[in-house]
Order: sequence, then structure tokens, then C-alpha cells
Amino acid sequence: MDNLEGLVIARRLRVPIGDAPTGSHPGWGEVAARQLDAALLSVGFTCSPALLDRLGKLRGETVVDLGVRVLAAVRHLVGDHVRHNAYFIDFPRNVPDTMEFWVGLLREALLDPVAAAHVPPTTLNLLALPGYGRYQHTYADLLAAHAELIPLAGDRVTVLELGADLESEARALYFSLAGSEAPLAAEDLEALHTLAAFCADEPERVPVRENRAVINQVRLAAGRPLLVDTVTDVLRLACGASGGDVTLTAPTRFRSFRRPERRALLQALDRVAAPAKLADVPRHREQWKRLGERLHPHEYPQFPRAAQVFEVARGVRRAPSLDSRVEAALSAGRTGDAVELLERAPGALLRRLDHLLRTGTDPGGVLDAAERAAATASGRVLLSLREHLQNRLALAPGRVFVNRRGRAWTTADTRTRLEEDVVARATAVLDEEITRRLPDPGALVVDPEVLDVALPLSGKPVAPGLGMLPRGSLSRVDGELLRFFVHWRQAARRTDYDLSALMLDASYGDAEHVSWTNYGNDFAEYSGDLTEAAGGASEFIDIRLARATRPIIIPQVHIYAGEAFDEAAEAFFGYMTREAEQEGMPFEPRTVRMKSDLRGAGRVALPLAFLRGDDGAWRVKWLHLYLKGHPGFNQVEGSRVTSSLLVRSIVERDQLRVGYLAGLLRSKGSASGHTTYIGFQAPADLPEGARVYTPATLHELIPA
Repeated sequence: MDNLEGLVIARRLRVPIGDAPTGSHPGWGEVAARQLDAALLSVGFTCSPALLDRLGKLRGETVVDLGVRVLAAVRHLVGDHVRHNAYFIDFPRNVPDTMEFWVGLLREALLDPVAAAHVPPTTLNLLALPGYGRYQHTYADLLAAHAELIPLAGDRVTVLELGADLESEARALYFSLAGSEAPLAAEDLEALHTLAAFCADEPERVPVRENRAVINQVRLAAGRPLLVDTVTDVLRLACGASGGDVTLTAPTRFRSFRRPERRALLQALDRVAAPAKLADVPRHREQWKRLGERLHPHEYPQFPRAAQVFEVARGVRRAPSLDSRVEAALSAGRTGDAVELLERAPGALLRRLDHLLRTGTDPGGVLDAAERAAATASGRVLLSLREHLQNRLALAPGRVFVNRRGRAWTTADTRTRLEEDVVARATAVLDEEITRRLPDPGALVVDPEVLDVALPLSGKPVAPGLGMLPRGSLSRVDGELLRFFVHWRQAARRTDYDLSALMLDASYGDAEHVSWTNYGNDFAEYSGDLTEAAGGASEFIDIRLARATRPIIIPQVHIYAGEAFDEAAEAFFGYMTREAEQEGMPFEPRTVRMKSDLRGAGRVALPLAFLRGDDGAWRVKWLHLYLKGHPGFNQVEGSRVTSSLLVRSIVERDQLRVGYLAGLLRSKGSASGHTTYIGFQAPADLPEGARVYTPATLHELIPA
């Protein structure tokens, strides 16, 4: 139950209370509620008036117990559940010059007879000098060296709302995740699994196959009917039930299934394995072979169509896929035949629309087919194609590709440009169909700050956390001092992460950096390099924005040695903003604007880019990118060119934003009495029954 409660608090910023009994001693609950609110303020949160009032009517001991759990959840959300020490105790003051620091360490080593004996006479490893890379003071020493933070009105205050009972709140979160039109992040899939085991109700529809696989795991374990309509649904379920990858990106080592499980999987497979569906099998041929070794389909003659699936996987039975037939037609120059084949799969046709328009001789016929396909394709496909087309008329610096795990790479854009009238007709068709599917907005209220938030067409690269926005989103940066932070704790072997910042001019050149090889410049300071993290380690970089001589600043986290981001016991990144007069500790939770876990297969993380506009204001562009990097010794100097190209490709791409959907919603008009609000945080004066879309629930606005 505590896990469910923490999920609701972290994902929805709602505190489930329900019908908890009221207190028998008037005033004790109110005092405890005020104390909780004060504790929450110290980490940048506060109770809404409704929540504070409800807490004040509970028993005092109930408020205390609940407060402990709420504080733990929000402190973890903001990154305050660990102690953030800094290598230089006075950071950001008294940070030495890089060369001065190294010379000082070398001098100390040579003057110490014990240490000098370990300094080789020929080659010198500066990173192995005594005192380097390890804390030279305790966290208590750091506390004593810093004044308390001066609270200012600009500090972040995130409102926690009053929730219903835990069962209702968990059910609402479950339905929101299960019904998402966009693929979910790995953490959200784990949350969905937890919620599915708790919630007995069935979602009306589960459009994303991976979400369906997670729900089916719970149904399989409980012996309930499975939600499958393709053979690949069964494969995803088998992977998930074996602790593998339901996205089918990585191979899964299948476990031994119990006889009732084998029967259920084969029965479901037999039900959906129509001849037309067998064409999906070759795409994952090897995984089907391995699964057949575990399911023993020959022992179940009552499921003959299920056996055919494994025959196709072994090559005994032929089942050409739609993709192979389409590719054959395109290779032979028969674009019309390819379009005719693709009309059986509207989503596939729209995904290939650009290619069909470039290779065909009849763009009008292709657009006619696309218009028919748009009526039945998913809303997410329509929005993705709309974003793609609005970028096809402008010259792009390059094409950027990002896989499911956030790994990114770029290449030159050699595609033939599409004609303006062709793009105009296609976008008009998409706009009309998307508008038709959007809900009746009633009275629409939109916070202007949210208009530049990108639509969440995929949640995969975005690890849940505080203040997270989809890739390509643009948001304002308030404050005079920008501070990045990274914290990690190694699991089994020495692990060295390095926080760095790459600074570029307006043309993405003239690079400058701050890292462990260059501790600072006229406007930035580095907190010092830590090379192991058995008990956890934190690094910081300060940027004084008013003095910045580069308009593009890209924070990065490099794995120099040791465990990958998803192997470490803990790894997260974030940033804070402060005013010039605010001092305080290196890490102050109430100034944290964004924090999320680091993960992904890459060895270099590029979470964000900070951009100074023509108006002099700073904004943050959300990247959520990972570079492959090297197995070890990654540093900012080595990834400068790749980082610059990737960031430029994302920054200069015209993302489909909330402002686009808001415009379509306004064009629908409505005479109904309800209100729809879209913004970062719902105001307290919204009418009862208003539909509220915040970044946490923005995926619910994506039409089916």
C-alpha cells in the first residue's frame, strides 16, 4: 500500500486520504498539519488549502504517520533523500584554478614521505595523487561552512492537492497509464504492473501494445483471459512474464512456464493466429523459436493454429510479411502497388508517406490514399506525421534519430524536398482529422507558459521525475544563478561520473567547457571531481547567466569509469535556479526546478540545453538524449562535435507543441458548460468538474 501511495503522490502530486477518521482532540490534528506544511516548504512543496483543511480534521497521530510518508515521497522526487556533499567545501566560493589545484596536490604528495613513495619517477598519474577524487571533509563540515538559504518569492513551491481514497486514486492513475496513446517510459511500465495487480477493473481500451503486455502479465498469473489480438501480443506477454523486454528490442531468455501458463499462452495464440496474422512472425523469428522450446506446442494438438506460428518461425511454413511485399514493389518501381498494399495497414501507409511521395509519379493518388488512411489510423500517428511534414519545407542541419532508449545519432539530410502544395494538402487533411477527434473543450483555459511544451508523442525517453517535460519542449528559466547537479552511488565496482558543461556560440561553434579538466571561467565554476561513490557522490556546476559569454550551454554527464547509468545503485541529474543574493548549501531542494533519474544504454547523457534568446532571456530545451560514447574515459572534449550536431538538430526542429492542439480545440467551439484547463498547475478557482491537463496527464489529450 505504501508503494501505491508513493506512486500517486509522485506521479499526480495528490495525497490520498479518503475517509480517514477525524480527530478526538480538537487542535492536535491542525497543529500537526501546520508542522507538516512547514516541513514540506523546506523542500519546495506545500499543501493546498483543501488538503490542509482536511489534514487539520484528522487525528494528530494519523497526520504524523501520513506526513512521514508524504515527506519521504517528495524528498525522493526532488533528490533530497541523499546527502549532497561537494569536493570543495566552500563551493561555489574559493574554487582554485585548475593548474593551481593540480600543482597543490602534487606539492602535498611530494612533501609527504609516505605519499611520495607512491609517485612514480617517470610517468605521473595525476588522478592517483593522494587526496584527489575523494571527499576531504564530512557532510557536517559542509553544513558548518555554509549559511542557511535565504528564502525568496522566486523559489519553487509545488502544491500537493487533496486526493480521494487510495483505491480511487490508484485506479485513476492505472486507467491513465493503461489508456495512454503514447508508449510509456520503463518506470511507468513498472508502475502500471504494480497498479494492475491492485486494480481489478479493466480499462476500456489499451491502445499501446507494451502496456497491454504488462497488464496481461497480471492476468496470466491470476488465470484470467488474456487481452490479445495479434500473435506479437503473445510474444510480448511471454517476454514480460520471463522478466524480459516487452518492447522486443532486446532478446529475452525465456523461463520455464508452468503447464497452465503454457496452455493459456497457446490458447491465446491459437485464437489470433489467422493466416493474415502469421506475416508478423518473421520479424521476431529467433525469439519465436526460443519461445517454442519453452511452450512445447506439439503437446497441445487442440491448438493447431498456434503450432503454425512456430512452423513459420522455423521456416517450415512461408508467410511473407507486408513490409517485404511493399519493399519488393518499391524496389521494382511499382509505387502504386505499394500504396495498394499499404492501404490494408493505414498506420504503416502514413509512416511511409514521405517516401511514397518522393518515389511515386502520382502524388495525388498517394495523397488520396493517405486521406482514406487518416480516417482510421491512430491519433498518435497523425500527430507524428503532422510534426514531420511541418519540418520538410525548411533546410535542416541534419536528420536526428533517437531509439527507444534515448540513444541518438545524426546524419546529413539527402532527401528530395517535397512540393509546398503537396505538404499543404497533407497537413490540411491531418488538421481536419485531428480536430474531429479532439474532445469538446467547453470553456478552454490555457496557461501561456505551457504553449511551448512539446506534445508527448512518446514517453519512452523521459524518466519520470520533478518538472519533467517531453523532448523538444521549451520553458523559461527564472533566476540569476543556474546550478546543475548529478548524484550517483555505485552498486558493485568503482564508478566515476563526470558532470560537465559545453558552451557554444550562436552558430554552435567556438566551444568552451567546464569540467574536471577546466574548473571554471569568467561565468562558471565546477565543484570538483569525485572518482568513486561507494556512499554516494555529488558534483555541481554554477553558471552566472548574466555574465555568460556563450548563448548555448549544454550540461552533460560522462561515464569516465565503472557502471552504466542503469547499473548503478542510483544516478540522477537536475538543475536549480537561485538569485544572486541567495547563498545556502550546494544543494537546496526548494530551488530545484528539475530532477530525474539517469538511465539508458549510452555512456554520455545530454538531458537539456540552455539557450539565450534574442530578447536576452534564457530558456531550457529538453533533450533526453544519450550518446554511445566509449567504454571508458569519456570527457566533454571528446564528444563536443557530436553533442553540438545533436543539440542543433533538436533545437532547430519545429516541434508539435501544446499550442497547436490548443488552437485546434479553440476552432471547435462549444456551447457546453464544462471547463477544460491546460497548464503546469491547476489554479484553485477552477469550477467543479473541470477537465485538467498538466504535464503529468498531458498524454491524455492525445486523441485516439
